[in-house]
Amino acid sequence: SQRGMEPAGLTLKLLMVGDSGVGKSSLLRRFTDGAFEPSLKPTVGIDFKVKKMVLGARAVQLAIWDTAGQERFRTLTPSYYRGAQGVVLVYDVTGKDTFTGLGKWLNELDMHTTNSSSVKMLVGNKTDKPDCEVERKEGLQLARKHSLLFIETSAKTEDGVQQAFEELVIKILQTPCLWEMSTFRKGINLVDSSAQQNKGLCSGHCLL
Repeated sequence: SQRGMEPAGLTLKLLMVGDSGVGKSSLLRRFTDGAFEPSLKPTVGIDFKVKKMVLGARAVQLAIWDTAGQERFRTLTPSYYRGAQGVVLVYDVTGKDTFTGLGKWLNELDMHTTNSSSVKMLVGNKTDKPDCEVERKEGLQLARKHSLLFIETSAKTEDGVQQAFEELVIKILQTPCLWEMSTFRKGINLVDSSAQQNKGLCSGHCLL
């Protein structure tokens, strides 16, 4: 029952980053549509999905941006990162290089995110595959080192997918300086002009 007059509630901007082929789009598809396609074409540029979620008594609308992992799309980054409250860093547990490649994504986040306290989650995907190259404890170590949330998932079996997004959103909701200014903004601003003015709000007191 769409009642046009209802406020949209809280809209949060989440980003999916990581190397090409780690399963970012599959995770997003699984979470938003409950579907899995074994052979998704690589994302070109940026894909965008909206998902409503109710946590406790709070209705939240997630605007989730899915990026191409290929180098040639890196020029997209600054506007893409602007105003994001949450970031999902994905690697493939069966591909060691996608794990070691996380360093450059973390650097990029430091360079471009406007909210220094945005919540980051490390996700080791494809746990359904037998040939694991990245141990769970390695993921945990990296997460601790960079203050990231951590979870392992399988977009294929659905294992951990819902939980990953729930934990990320709960942590964002526990960091009010990330969203208080945007509570009354209706709908989704794809280009968030207020991000620059808001930059000063998240001062040291709410750093993770």
